[in-house]
Amino acid sequence: MFSGSIPALVTPFRDGSFDEATYRSFIDWQIAEGSSALVPCGTTGEAATLSFEEHFEVVGACVDQASGRVPVIAGCGSNDTQIAIKNMHKAQELGVTAGLVVPPYYNKPNQEGIYRHFEAIISACDLPILLYNVPSRTASDISVDTMARLRKFPSIVGAKDATADMDRVSAQRAACGADFCQLSGNDYLTLGYLAMGGTGCISVTANVAPRLCAEFQAAWSRGDADEALKINDTLHPLHGAMFADASPGPAKYALTKIRSGFPGELRLPMTWPSESAQAAVDSALTHAGLLED
Repeated sequence: MFSGSIPALVTPFRDGSFDEATYRSFIDWQIAEGSSALVPCGTTGEAATLSFEEHFEVVGACVDQASGRVPVIAGCGSNDTQIAIKNMHKAQELGVTAGLVVPPYYNKPNQEGIYRHFEAIISACDLPILLYNVPSRTASDISVDTMARLRKFPSIVGAKDATADMDRVSAQRAACGADFCQLSGNDYLTLGYLAMGGTGCISVTANVAPRLCAEFQAAWSRGDADEALKINDTLHPLHGAMFADASPGPAKYALTKIRSGFPGELRLPMTWPSESAQAAVDSALTHAGLLED
């Protein structure tokens, strides 16, 4: 269902508020550069700092500006099952293609609790769901067995896998079927992820280098492994630099360097990246040909 380079969009703020004009321009640029879908209000979009109203103002602007040109996969997760259901209903009302849903964070449910959380969401809303497995942030890991149990529901169409465990790709293919959409959630592992059966990446780096990320995915898709490797080498320092400090600080810093007038504001508790992180981003942008020496 989903493939290619899919940016997990940053949310621009100006003077403390959502900068809708900048966001709409950013979306047009992403689509023109070859991004195959868009993810508003994920982790990189600072969803944890948005009110419900702001969250869906951002999602609504994304759907409206994309205007059917590419799919929109909206962040809808919550550690409160009823809030996740509310998010899914609102996202469906706004016309998104799918919801990106994490297992409950902080609560640390067992596998039965994770399964029943998703079962309740599925029972309440038929919007397609991409499972978002990111144990480093949620402290909850959707096991392969639980994923296989959830796969029986038609609305579970795939997963964003940010476990950094490459064995999961093959294990999930075996458990969930070859048509289960598997998207890498770790830019630096995507080449290997594709080789093992993945279909694309929900990417932080694509915020900053959408054309290169799209060209990398296209090269792999047409069977040009040498070209994909070459582009991966170009992007590799940038993948690391995006996490040289707490994300999305480095991504927003990078965007202020390459897009005129892009606001670098972050919401607490996120803060501006350190000088060493800025230096890492500058070096990586230069390496990728996105910033002059």
